[in-house]
Amino acid sequence: MPKKIKKVGVLTSGGDSPGMNAAIRSVVRTCAYHTIECIGIYRGYQGMIEGDFKEMGPRSVNNIVNKGGTILKSARSTEFRTAEGRKKAHENLVKAGIDALVVIGGDGTFTGGLLFNNEFNFPVMGIPGTIDNDIFGTSHTLGYDTALNTVVDVIDKIRDTASSHNRLFFVEVMGRDAGHIALNAGIGAGAEEILIPEEDLGLERLLESLQKSKASGKSSSIVVIAEGDKIGKNVFELKDYVDSNLPEYDVRVSVLGHMQRGGSPSCFDRVLASRLGVKAVESLLEGKSNYMVGLQNDKVALTPLEQAIKGKTEIDRELLRVSDIMST
Repeated sequence: MPKKIKKVGVLTSGGDSPGMNAAIRSVVRTCAYHTIECIGIYRGYQGMIEGDFKEMGPRSVNNIVNKGGTILKSARSTEFRTAEGRKKAHENLVKAGIDALVVIGGDGTFTGGLLFNNEFNFPVMGIPGTIDNDIFGTSHTLGYDTALNTVVDVIDKIRDTASSHNRLFFVEVMGRDAGHIALNAGIGAGAEEILIPEEDLGLERLLESLQKSKASGKSSSIVVIAEGDKIGKNVFELKDYVDSNLPEYDVRVSVLGHMQRGGSPSCFDRVLASRLGVKAVESLLEGKSNYMVGLQNDKVALTPLEQAIKGKTEIDRELLRVSDIMST
C-alpha cells in the first residue's frame, strides 16, 4: 500500500525552457486543488542538498504563466552525483515532510530522479522541459514550440538581409543530438537546405545544392544547421569551405544561441505545461512513481522514466521529404 502523499516538492533542473514556469504553476495549483501542500525547491538538486525550500500556494504563482525561464532557478549539481550528496538531499526532504517529487527538465534531470527513487524508494514524477524535443515518450517537450517560433521569426528577419545583399546565410540553431528544431524551423522559414545530425548530407551534395539554387535564379539562400550536424567541425569551418569552393557566394554566419531558450512561452507550451502538471501530481496521488508525463497522439500519457531516458527519438521521415520538395 503506497504511503499517502500530503506534501509534494517541485524543482526545475538543467537548461531552462519556456513553459517551465507554467508547469510550476500547474503543479502548485493542482496540489492546492487536492488540498495537499506544495514546496518549491530552488536551484534543482543542488537546492535539495542545501535545503533551499519554500512553501508555495496558489497566489505565489500569480502572473508567471507568461514568463520564460524558471522562478525556482536551475543549476547542475555535481554533488548530487555522489551517494553522500543524494543522502543529504533525502534527509532534507524527510525533515521538511516532503513525500514526493515532481522534477521538470531533460534526461539528466530524469536520470537523477530515477537514481534517487532507486536508492530511497522516494516517489518521483518527471515533466519534460527542453527545447531540443529529444525526450522519448512525448511528441512535444516544454519549450520546443516556443523555440521553433523564435527561430522562425529570427530567420524571417535574416532573410530580409540575405535578399537585400544577395547573400548566403548559415543559421545555426540548437540541437546537439537531435535535428527537430532545425528541420521544422527550416521548413517553416523556407530554408534552401537543412543540416541535421540524423542525416549526413555531405559537403559535395551541399555544394551541388547551392550551385543548383544559384542556377535556378535564387539570389539569396538560407541554410539552417543544427549545432550537432556532422558535416563540418563547426559552422564557421563550413563557411570557409563554401567560400573556397563557391566564391560567387557572399557567405555569412548567424549563431542563434541562447536566445532560443528565452522569451514568453507560446500558447501551446502554456497549455501543455498546465496539462502535464495536473497529470504529474494526480499520478503521484494515485500511487504511481518513476514515470514521465508526456504528450502522445494529443493525449497526456505516462512513460517509465528509464524508457524516457534510454529511448531514442526519431526524426520525421515525411518532413525530410517535404523539406527536399520545398527546396526545389
